[in-house]
Amino acid sequence: MKEKQIKLPGPDHPISIQRNPARIVVSVAGRVIADTRNALTLREADYPPAQYIPREDVDLSQFERTDHVTYCPYKGDCNYYSIPAGGKKSVNAVWTYEDPYPAVAQIKEHVAFYPDRVGEIAEQLPTTRESSQDSRTKKDEEIL
Repeated sequence: MKEKQIKLPGPDHPISIQRNPARIVVSVAGRVIADTRNALTLREADYPPAQYIPREDVDLSQFERTDHVTYCPYKGDCNYYSIPAGGKKSVNAVWTYEDPYPAVAQIKEHVAFYPDRVGEIAEQLPTTRESSQDSRTKKDEEIL
């Protein structure tokens, strides 16, 4: 059996992970599958950013584990879940690195969703207290 190659992120293949300040809501067939304010945004090379959502903020009862597995030399072994409520569209819609490599250890206990295999991944940016106070002040000034 061939040993798996392990690579470290670097200038030729950058990976960054940052907390997303937005609320992320994932729905499938009109059902909310995930709702979090604790998502991590993983940016990797030229791939689209992926939202990794803590398992505690996901309705895991809606998932069915599949036999599909992949391997990423930067992140490790990847496991998949389908969401039966979404039908054929939602087969292998969810992925997770259950034991990620140290360089991306933050994504442990998180799942991510393929945007084209779920109904919606909504990102709601938080409103700051200042901006709502500013708008109230402007409204008050308009009234005066």
